[in-house]
Amino acid sequence: MAKSLPIEAFGWAATDTSGILAPFHFSRRENGDNDVTLQILYCGVCHSDLHTLRNDWGFTTYPVVPGHEIVGVVTKIGNNVKIFKVGDKVGVGVIVDSCKECESCQQDLESYCPKPVFTYNSPYYDGTRTQGGYSNFVVVHQRYVLQFPENLPLDAGAPLLCAGITVYSPMKYYGMTEPGKHLGVAGLGGLGHVAIKFGKAFGLKVTVISGSPHKEEEAVKKLGADAFLVSSDPAKMKAAMGTIDYIIDTISAVHSLVPLLGLLKLNGKLVTVGLPNKPLQLPIFPLVAGRKLIGGSNFGGIKETQEMLDFCGKHNIAADIELIKMDQINTAMERLSKSDVKYRFVIDVANSFSSL
Repeated sequence: MAKSLPIEAFGWAATDTSGILAPFHFSRRENGDNDVTLQILYCGVCHSDLHTLRNDWGFTTYPVVPGHEIVGVVTKIGNNVKIFKVGDKVGVGVIVDSCKECESCQQDLESYCPKPVFTYNSPYYDGTRTQGGYSNFVVVHQRYVLQFPENLPLDAGAPLLCAGITVYSPMKYYGMTEPGKHLGVAGLGGLGHVAIKFGKAFGLKVTVISGSPHKEEEAVKKLGADAFLVSSDPAKMKAAMGTIDYIIDTISAVHSLVPLLGLLKLNGKLVTVGLPNKPLQLPIFPLVAGRKLIGGSNFGGIKETQEMLDFCGKHNIAADIELIKMDQINTAMERLSKSDVKYRFVIDVANSFSSL
């Protein structure tokens, strides 16, 4: 496929492992027959953006424009596009293409495709590299564009495109949705706070498990959790052993799984969605003794992500955000590295670039 990058774009990019973002001019491809072009209005700031900017995972190619929680308005559609029209409010999440032919793609599980094209820092099929949503517009194949429910706020809805689907997908797949059951949410951050809201919408009893006692009031009174368990309190952890049906582990730091497994009932499920930079130890004895399960999950496919957005629209679920301008992004990244955000930064792109 020949390269086709004739349209000038503008965003903020990092050029080295310092991760410092600065204004950056680059090009996007033309809108093809199957493409949708959208003007970006908002873009969430994910912890994955920070890891990529600093090359924590070892595969960043610079310059890189981050951002995969994109919300915008359609400005152009290709000849084959029937679902979307100019003026539609839409979203773009973690991937912008896949092979479309493998078993995963055929099952609407594009997130597990062996040849995914991520929204940024990924080789595209024409040999170029993708750049993300910290920019003024993006061109995406129609299959990977999502309709935004009318009642869902665009700014607070943006983080659902990664944080939201990352917890919704495992809850659905592993059957962690049965009303009356007890869900534990380990870690109270960008993913954890949305998991609380999903849990309550599914009719679950929700307990937040955190090493930060000061988060209890926020978790219970503001986010609606039923209980708060301080993981650093041995007495309280012991008293809670064997009381939880499912735990969704959103912790991205290296941590022990043993205490979490101890909280589970017989046949309990522990599903991890955080991405620590070092392997976690897998304790076998508590798994065998309690017939417990440890699972993992990636973000969901496009069909499931649309289902999640519709679910959020029905139940009035959105992220708790701090709205920032683009020129505040480096300060926001420093705060994010210290977990100093409640609970997701979102960039007001439309009001940050004078060219929009």
